Amino acid sequence: MGIVISVGMNFILAKKIRNLTKRLFMRDATCKKYSKYYYDYNRNGRTNETADERIPDYYIGKYHKYEARKVVEDFELSYNLGTAVTYLLRAKRKHDTPKDCIKKAIAHLEFELEKLDR
Repeated sequence: MGIVISVGMNFILAKKIRNLTKRLFMRDATCKKYSKYYYDYNRNGRTNETADERIPDYYIGKYHKYEARKVVEDFELSYNLGTAVTYLLRAKRKHDTPKDCIKKAIAHLEFELEKLDR
């Protein structure tokens, strides 16, 4: 991608325009420090500062990277409800078929109903 420069244009100005054009249309990671239009597609991903190796990936959301345990904590759910929610959140991501996780979630919901009936 080049710029047509007229004969009367100043050489320094032409060089600045050429460099600016290169920076605006760069597609690699160095573009971040040059262009305000740079979009970091991994900005919500797990970084070394936020990654907790104890948390498996199937407990972390795909788009917003919410952790299941933090969602449960934020809603102040009881043990049985929180466990049921985490089983449902991971159901399709941990196993080939979500049947086992759904059965476990149902069992914990039944435990919670028994606790409420007492």
